[in-house]
Amino acid sequence: MNDPVPNDNRVCAAGPGRERVALVTGSTSGIGAAIARRLAADGFAVVVHSRASAEAGRAMAAELPGALYVQADLEDDAERTRLVAAAVGHRGRLDVLVNNAAISWRIPHADLAAATPEVWARMNNLNVIAPWRLITAAEGALRAAAEAAGRPASIVNISSHAGVRPKGASIPYAAGKAALNHMTKLLAAALAPAIRVNAVAPGLVDTPMTADWTDMRAMWRDRAPMRRPARPEDIADLVAMLIASDYVTGEIVLADGGLNLT
Repeated sequence: MNDPVPNDNRVCAAGPGRERVALVTGSTSGIGAAIARRLAADGFAVVVHSRASAEAGRAMAAELPGALYVQADLEDDAERTRLVAAAVGHRGRLDVLVNNAAISWRIPHADLAAATPEVWARMNNLNVIAPWRLITAAEGALRAAAEAAGRPASIVNISSHAGVRPKGASIPYAAGKAALNHMTKLLAAALAPAIRVNAVAPGLVDTPMTADWTDMRAMWRDRAPMRRPARPEDIADLVAMLIASDYVTGEIVLADGGLNLT
C-alpha cells in the first residue's frame, strides 16, 4: 500500500501545527487514548492510531490540537512502515514513539493445547515483532529529532506485569511481554545517547476490555496495597514522566498498585 496522502481517507488531521510529534499506537481507547490525551496536553502533536476504530480515531484527531489519525494494521509489515512515514510526514519529525498496541486472549496457563502455534505466532507478531519493526522504521527520524532538539528522543513500550512475574492472561502473552522487556533494555544500550528506551509494565487496568475480569478485579481489590486496578490515566502519567526525563533509559517501570509486594 502506498504512503498516505492528504486525501487518503485512512488519514485525518486537525488543528494547528505543533513542533514535537508523538506517535502512540493503539490509541483510540483505553491506555492508548489516555496516553494520547496526556501527551497532547503536554504540548505534543499526537499521531493517533488504530487498526479498525476509524470513527473514534477521526474524532480524537479532531479533539486534540495538531493531531493526526492514521489507520493501519500492525500485523502487516508494510502497514507498519506506512504508519511511521505518515507520522514523520505530519510535521516533518518524530520525537516520541509509544508502542501501546497489543493483543491478548485469556487462556488458562495449564491448557497447553489451547495455546496453539497460530496463537503464539499472532501474539508474537503484534506484541513483539511489530514494536521492533516500528522502532526500526522510526530510528532515523528519532535520531534527527534528537539532534535538532539537543535532547534525546524517547521510545516507551507498554509491557505488562505478566512480563515480570509468572502471571498474565496467557503464557504466549506473558512470554511476549517478557521479550518486549528484554528488548527494551537491549535497545536502550544500543540506541543511546540519542534515543532513550523505557517500558511501563501495568498490572490490571480498568478498561472496557477488563470489565468482566471479576476474579482479577477481586484480587487487586483484596491484595494490592492500593486496593484497586490502575486507571488508564495512571499509566499515562508514568509514560509522560519517562518522556519528560532526558536521563532515564533501560527501565521497566512496574505499575501494579503494589501487588508484586504480596
